[in-house]
Amino acid sequence: MSQHTKIAIIGTGFSGLGMGIKLKEAGYHDFVILEQSDDVGGTWHENHYPGCACDVQSALYSFSFEQNPNWSRRFAQQPEIKAYLRHCAEKYGLMEHIQLNTHVAGARYDEARAHWTVETCNSPELWSYMQVKGLKPGDTLDRSDQALPKFQRFKADIVVSGMGGLSTPAYPDIKGINSFTGKSFHSQDWDHDYDLRGKRVAVIGTGASAIQFVPEVAKDAAQLDLYQRTPPWIMPKPDRAIQPLEKLLYRRFPQTLNAYRQSLYWMLEGRVLGFVGNPRILKVGELQARRHIRSQIKDKELRKKVTPDFHFGCKRVLISNNYYPALAQDNVSVLTGGIREVRGNVIVDNQGREREVDCIIYGTGFKAQDPIPAGMVSGRGGQDLLEAWKDGAEAYKGSTVAGFPNFFLLMGPNTGLGHSSMVYMIESQIQYVLDAVKKMERRGWRSVEVKPEAQSRYNASVHAKLGDSVWHTGCQSWYVNENGKNTTLWPGFTWQFRQQTQKFDSAQYHCETDTVTVGEAAVAV
Repeated sequence: MSQHTKIAIIGTGFSGLGMGIKLKEAGYHDFVILEQSDDVGGTWHENHYPGCACDVQSALYSFSFEQNPNWSRRFAQQPEIKAYLRHCAEKYGLMEHIQLNTHVAGARYDEARAHWTVETCNSPELWSYMQVKGLKPGDTLDRSDQALPKFQRFKADIVVSGMGGLSTPAYPDIKGINSFTGKSFHSQDWDHDYDLRGKRVAVIGTGASAIQFVPEVAKDAAQLDLYQRTPPWIMPKPDRAIQPLEKLLYRRFPQTLNAYRQSLYWMLEGRVLGFVGNPRILKVGELQARRHIRSQIKDKELRKKVTPDFHFGCKRVLISNNYYPALAQDNVSVLTGGIREVRGNVIVDNQGREREVDCIIYGTGFKAQDPIPAGMVSGRGGQDLLEAWKDGAEAYKGSTVAGFPNFFLLMGPNTGLGHSSMVYMIESQIQYVLDAVKKMERRGWRSVEVKPEAQSRYNASVHAKLGDSVWHTGCQSWYVNENGKNTTLWPGFTWQFRQQTQKFDSAQYHCETDTVTVGEAAVAV
């Protein structure tokens, strides 16, 4: 890899690949895409647990410029989405730019030279080291340890993070959990070599991943204990196979696929009226979710356990047709008493009851509030990005952060959705970053950095809208941090976000050339 590149992109999910594709289309070829795994796909490569699928319709959960007429189902499963992303990387000539098995350990901004020093190492070597040391993803590395893998460094004028907010697994803080004598793994690190047949399995967590893999585990496990802290609202999943005739129509007449995509977009967009406009509208969804419980679970005690006591939509609304039937099986127990500790191969609940298990599977999600590990990104004056976000992550238009010049985020703070496809938001941000790159080159700017006051005004507006949303009706969720700040969701229509990110608004930035720009005046340096 070259010792200096114009643009370094981190990650090969929709964000990283989409950014690379649009850069090439615009005539930029001096860029590298860094991927810590052994293949492209981002979260759709990393997450391969049984039952893994998307909860947004396939026709919309894809690039607008690379629509796929060959999806097998309305809601695609993980292998198909991963294959689609691999297809995109190959079709648009990105493989020559991608460095696989490359872990980004750090990026530090050099103010004097206006570029980033990016530090990488071999991912398999690092993971082997972390396993020996008992470290988990996101843990801080001891740089003085001579056993650490060798690090390489290179320079980049611009860094674009496509890591996403759901990339670092979260583990529960339970007494004795690290001394568990059986098998354990997180849903993102599924061990397909471990045979679950006839095993006593404990699943901790009931998030989006868990409701997909629990029905699959229940088919094989002798006993499945599901430790539930808070039940989610679950709607029926309107999924089915896409018929050969439909695929033929989409291939022969692409405009029909685009029309279907547009109809899905506007249908889902209408949900915003309930989430942000008038949460009482969501009562319709709650009634449907309650009917879903009654139709699939006959046992009244189990119904009570799985019925949420918070406003519909306050947490992520999930979709499934087989989760509730799985919970009703004789070999499945839904346990709501919490976990006091783990002793050997025994889980002890808060009432002192003990249950032996052979395997623990963590369905505990990701560190959405700490999407980038401490010590990874250092801006002006060596300020750590996580320290800048000590009160909660925030950015200007979810894309740039004051104090971190030439650093762009895709799927940054407050760009997440509770109602539609993230690919639409990603494409909007890609356009914003691409316009910034073009203007930097055209106007001779060596750095751009959002003004602190612009960032503050923008976030004040975002949080004013969030204050009236359903996400602030009292429940605890990964959307909101411990201080009550919603750092993840966009409080409006996605087309509104696209309007905001159509052009790079340089007036809200400090734009530096070989002269220091102050307002309209320029001072030579």
